[in-house]
Amino acid sequence: MKAYQALTERFQRLARLDHLSAIAGWDMQTMMPSGGSDARGEALAELSVMHHEILVQASTAELIAQAQHEALDSVQQANLHEISRHYNDAALLPTELVEAQALAGSRCERAWRQQRIENDWQGFQRNLVPVVELARQEAQLRAQALGVSPYDGLLNLYEPGMTSQRLDTLFGELIGWLPDLLQQVVAKQPSRTALPTQRIYPISQQKALAESVMQLLDFDFEHGRLDISAHPFCGGVSTDVRITTRYDTTEFLSALMGVIHETGHARYEQNLPKQWSGQPIGLARSTAIHESQSLFLEMQLGRSKAFLQRLHPLICQHLTAATDLSLDDLVKQVQHVSPGLIRVDADEVSYPAHVILRYEIERSLINGEVEVGDIPDLWNDTMQRYLGLSTAGDYRNGCMQDIHWTDGSFGYFPTYTLGAMYAAQLFNSLQQQLPSIDEAITLGDLKPIFDWLNHAIWRQGSRYSVDALMQQATGETLNPKWFRQHLERRYLGR
Repeated sequence: MKAYQALTERFQRLARLDHLSAIAGWDMQTMMPSGGSDARGEALAELSVMHHEILVQASTAELIAQAQHEALDSVQQANLHEISRHYNDAALLPTELVEAQALAGSRCERAWRQQRIENDWQGFQRNLVPVVELARQEAQLRAQALGVSPYDGLLNLYEPGMTSQRLDTLFGELIGWLPDLLQQVVAKQPSRTALPTQRIYPISQQKALAESVMQLLDFDFEHGRLDISAHPFCGGVSTDVRITTRYDTTEFLSALMGVIHETGHARYEQNLPKQWSGQPIGLARSTAIHESQSLFLEMQLGRSKAFLQRLHPLICQHLTAATDLSLDDLVKQVQHVSPGLIRVDADEVSYPAHVILRYEIERSLINGEVEVGDIPDLWNDTMQRYLGLSTAGDYRNGCMQDIHWTDGSFGYFPTYTLGAMYAAQLFNSLQQQLPSIDEAITLGDLKPIFDWLNHAIWRQGSRYSVDALMQQATGETLNPKWFRQHLERRYLGR
């Protein structure tokens, strides 16, 4: 197995470069002074180039061809399959394009932080145009090699095997029933008692609450930490997971739910198979499966009444301004459904509309059907059509609210709603296999849930395809009916 062994050693080296890049990227968004931006962007671009050059050297293809004739067990064969996939994905791109994308993305993301605050669409547009142009170049290269549309070439990076044709079917059906369901829920839901206004929730108290909830969710603080960033995210590596949130001293639920969401990502990362560390088979299966883990914790578990019963005393314990918050009011607040402008603060009924809006725009953008300058009007028109809201002139809370497009992450957004569908399907299977799970959740015993997730998803890494993984975990591949059933049961009592 000399060829296979050489490949594993090469990918161990690549994993170490990824480690450095991930931590430097986290620091750039959390701790780094603004004056370090240019040098850091160049350093990260250099790491991207090094990674790319090591991966695509001619000997990698030769070793892959040789390893295919070696006596490998099933795990090694699965790893070789992933090695080949990673190599083929990278070999399509010239080094010059990789460097140009890293630099353009870094510039756009850095400028976006202040431009969003200032509602400066014109400034953001100037930086986004080269990012889109470079993404289109990459998309064309991938489309020609795979025989797919340009957008599908990028989508395949995040969700291998998924196509825009399948997404159009899934999302077309979803948007067919979602607006009506949203109207029914808004009309039916109990009136929400407004939380007292003019109360201050100090960041120190919110952070203490967040860390307490992370402990409840079994986050490993010896291999991770919580910080603040402009846009919440989970980064780092499996042995050093960095999650972030953003706080608002006038309310606490958005930061808290954001932490629960990112902890879902972190638990997945922290429990990936350590025996495969440094190898592609040891990575998370796909972006949608990753999102399924964060949404499993935030939506399926975190917004359930059983979990809120456990969360309520922690809120009263840590937030002096919330000691008089009743459990009933907490449930009403967390499960309240009301269309809004901000995706990350959206309830789980209206959230898919935010995702489909972004998917439709970025698909047309990458396929060359629209240009960057068209985005604000398209955004406003679709937002009014799906959620009845206007973002005309409000770029900050409209098309500039997300970080994803700043670095060229086109093809990412659909995975949010795919992840919600997977999460609902997984939770349904968990409930069928563990009928008394709600009682355990109320008591704060989450071990059965995490044991189940570890067996079904976490420890599998990338050994199986998404379809095979879901088949093993739930008895079927993706079935969107479980997502609709979940929403109707929770919000309409069906």
